[in-house]
Amino acid sequence: MANDVYYSIEGETSRELKVKGSRFMGYALPAHDRQQAESFVQEISRKHYDASHHCFAYRLGVEDPFVFRYGDGGEPSGTGGKPILEAIHSRSLTCIVCVVARYFGGTKLGTGGLARAYGHCAAITLDAGNKVKRYVMEAIRIAFAYDLTGVVMNLIASDECQIINTVYDSEVEMNLRVRRSQTDPLQQKLINATSGRVKIFRGEVTGL
Repeated sequence: MANDVYYSIEGETSRELKVKGSRFMGYALPAHDRQQAESFVQEISRKHYDASHHCFAYRLGVEDPFVFRYGDGGEPSGTGGKPILEAIHSRSLTCIVCVVARYFGGTKLGTGGLARAYGHCAAITLDAGNKVKRYVMEAIRIAFAYDLTGVVMNLIASDECQIINTVYDSEVEMNLRVRRSQTDPLQQKLINATSGRVKIFRGEVTGL
């Protein structure tokens, strides 16, 4: 992956898998930090409070080393959480959490069977989501005279630049999120197009 590009899924997904009587209920959600990921694990565990096991994995961050954690939920070590994490990794996804709840059906699957079942359930759950490209964004603040509004708006009209908010006072002030690799080029374009009349503050977003 490029240093400011990563892939996740667009929203929450869920799928069910049945293997020799056992039911595997998979759920996946985009997550941007540990708290969000852990909260989702707890939410699914509460939802399926009567399940035999709750296994999970999440992967966070956009650059190596990624932050990750997995849990086997009482299954033999390495048979639950690890296959889920491998399903996430093999799809080059990050900023995502996946939970699989298992209802035991009376037939033991063995360690190999468990790993395959958890991995397969995670895979179909992740594949059910719309894989989307995301950018690492940098926050900046710009300020400029009203007569420059048209020029500035033309330059920032891009999927790689998002307006967080705008304040109209003695001048126009905008808080922006800009794709990290495009921040320097955008800054130079703004300076050139306005003959240096735009003020640019890196890392000084206000009013969020």
